[in-house]
Amino acid sequence: MKTALFLLLGSFLLTTCNGQPNPAANSHKTKELAFDSTYKTIHIFVALADNKHQWIAPVPARIGNGQDPRNNLYWGCAYGIKTYFKKSSDWILLKATAPNSILMERVVFQHRSKKYYLVADAYNGKYIKKTIQDFFRSSSGKQKDTLQLKGKTIGIMGNSDLLAYIGHDGLMDFHLDEEFKNTDGKKRNTIILACYSKDYFSPHLEKANVNPLLWTTGLMAPEAYTIHDALTGYINGASKTEIRELAAQAYNRYQKCGLRGARNLLVND
Repeated sequence: MKTALFLLLGSFLLTTCNGQPNPAANSHKTKELAFDSTYKTIHIFVALADNKHQWIAPVPARIGNGQDPRNNLYWGCAYGIKTYFKKSSDWILLKATAPNSILMERVVFQHRSKKYYLVADAYNGKYIKKTIQDFFRSSSGKQKDTLQLKGKTIGIMGNSDLLAYIGHDGLMDFHLDEEFKNTDGKKRNTIILACYSKDYFSPHLEKANVNPLLWTTGLMAPEAYTIHDALTGYINGASKTEIRELAAQAYNRYQKCGLRGARNLLVND
């Protein structure tokens, strides 16, 4: 089934792009790993938009190349995760690496005033299925890892407090047979910005013991401003209702869809 990546394609045509191998980054971790728990981690899994390998409404070739993070709609463009957070006054970019041909780029940010790290992974658009599987495995605690950073070891994947998925809803196009049952009793927060993500992702998370902070009821543009403002609320201890409202306001501000429409689209129940 083809689904739209956007509600307003025209707004994306105006979007402008800006211009250490770690094999373990994508490995399936089950071993408990020691890390500094005084810092919390947010881990975002991004499936790069890909005209060729995803069943999406095609976008301009330059921003729809799933093998080119630098210019990709969801990563290097003005409202892509890397570029948007890099320009944010709340976050400092600490590190950017290119682990391998599947995990094409990883960026690590530190919050300026709170003890939070944000790790964002740009997956080759061809491997959207793996992106979603890694998100599910991490959300259930099945897949855990750590990252060395300035002499500090931080927890990532299932060691994170919040996991997020950004991109096309690949579950509209393929089926996952794997069961994602919680492995450690820890309840992790999740944000899923993809079209109809509540309908398609919730069945896979029923046994994962997650706390959904944000997912969607319809077609949407999963650009960075929505999750950025939602995370601002989350880091500052906002309630789920307040986080949803911040996300809805951000989405309406950029998409001009009406605040009521944005609230209906972005839910957490």
